[in-house]
Amino acid sequence: MHPTASDPAPALAPTAARLGDLARLLGAELIGDPAFAITRIGPLESADANTIGFLANPRYQAQLAHTLAGCVIVAPALREAAAARGAVLVHDDPYLAYARLTQWWAARRRQPPVAGVHSSAVVEEGAQIAATASVGALAFVGRGAVIGAHAVVGQQAFVGGDAALGEYSWLKARVVLSEACRIGTRAIVHSGAVIGADGFGFAPHEGRWEKIEQLGAVVIGDDVEIGANTCIDRGALDDTVIDDGVKLDNLVQIGHNVRIGAHTAFAGCVGVAGSARIGRHCTAGGGAIILGHLEIADHVHITAATVITRSIRQAGQYSGAFPFDDNASWEKNAATLRQLHTLRERLRALERKN
Repeated sequence: MHPTASDPAPALAPTAARLGDLARLLGAELIGDPAFAITRIGPLESADANTIGFLANPRYQAQLAHTLAGCVIVAPALREAAAARGAVLVHDDPYLAYARLTQWWAARRRQPPVAGVHSSAVVEEGAQIAATASVGALAFVGRGAVIGAHAVVGQQAFVGGDAALGEYSWLKARVVLSEACRIGTRAIVHSGAVIGADGFGFAPHEGRWEKIEQLGAVVIGDDVEIGANTCIDRGALDDTVIDDGVKLDNLVQIGHNVRIGAHTAFAGCVGVAGSARIGRHCTAGGGAIILGHLEIADHVHITAATVITRSIRQAGQYSGAFPFDDNASWEKNAATLRQLHTLRERLRALERKN
């Protein structure tokens, strides 16, 4: 017996979804059978008939002719070309649609954390843990710490005394949130990250280094994500501040008293030295370095492996690398390099005269 149009559609497993449901979820136009079910999100080159993929860059349009994907998310400009090969979801921003689809997909498959404190966790007297929060096995929550509603402290994570973790924020396994440091709501901190270690502060004295105690903390805003093994040092006197929406990749180093503006994003192995001020909506590619006490304007984009040695006052994209040399030679060569364009124009002018 086959179902009729009036029969309810059979329930799908969490690993499957109908195209009609996805179109409504994403606010996309569907060209194709709304009852067709996909079971996987994947790249076009390795897709099968039950895969949904996306094409955000028109330069890769040729992939449409070869992919076996059951459905492709495309922009309106590729609507007809994509429809010629099969089912299509048309969205003004395919990459954004893909991002939201992955969030929805993961939420359906992920096991929600169990509220409560694991029997092996250590919670010191005076800590406040919301009834809906989750504290995992072998975790530690110090005296005076506050864990907000629906927040998660993962296995073996450490939350120091007087620290605070906001609502719906998640410390993955083995994260360290040191004493008096604070994280806002909906943040994600991946395994191995250390928030609030001492900043690198030492006073030279008679050939030795005298430690400068770091008396500030780290303050992190809402909707921040921090990658695995990233380190954010506590301030020397004032706090180190990471504003709302900042995204830090793995193995990023943020020095003491740095301030990073809202919605800035740094790729892996970026290093920012102490007391630098980074604006809003900035980006830095992998391995970029920003020296201490510099100021970076809003909407500055630094390419991979670039070393920023002076403040940047204007928005834009900045790049550069220079060979290592002894400092005196390096400074002379750098000064010459800055004049290279002017020297070229002068040379061309002389050639024209001759």
